[in-house]
Amino acid sequence: MLPKQIKRLIEELNKLPGIGPKSAERLTFYLLQKDHGRLQALAEAVAGLKQGLRFCQRCCNLSEQETCNICEHPGRERQTLCLVESPMDVFVLEETGVYKGIYHVLHGAISPLDGVGPEHLTIAQLLKRFEQETFAEIILATNPTVTGEATAAHVSRLLQPRGIRITHLAQGIPMGGQIEFADQDTLKRALNGRREF
Repeated sequence: MLPKQIKRLIEELNKLPGIGPKSAERLTFYLLQKDHGRLQALAEAVAGLKQGLRFCQRCCNLSEQETCNICEHPGRERQTLCLVESPMDVFVLEETGVYKGIYHVLHGAISPLDGVGPEHLTIAQLLKRFEQETFAEIILATNPTVTGEATAAHVSRLLQPRGIRITHLAQGIPMGGQIEFADQDTLKRALNGRREF
């Protein structure tokens, strides 16, 4: 029933994470109401998304230069390295305004079922950093999933002989959450990761 152009956009939007069929339809019909200039600006932004972007030669985060703004920033705490799975994780952590150290982006997590081994991540680049930089603490900020935990365990085994303090993000019941709705693994982590009040 729908014209080809509309169907195609709905199908493409539906492929995006978090966008279901109804959201894709709403977005498509919203865009149909906008003038050509707005649509052109959006199309150009999408088309040019990857142009000029590269990975930082130091931390493997997204950058417009050889070295990203975080690595170049003189006020960052260079003794603390936060290990994350994706550039999006860097963005989210930076938005908190709490962390002032530097990062290393792995670009994924170890997942044998998906054919992703340590060699597919930026672990080799991470180990190379230890030849040029000195760290007092490594924060393992991988996702609290089976693959994230496997990745954290693997990296931890590689780094332990270096005598560096290795920490992991606290996990447990989120603020505003209720104990009765937490699963057993979350409760175990919350109890094991408890701290002084």
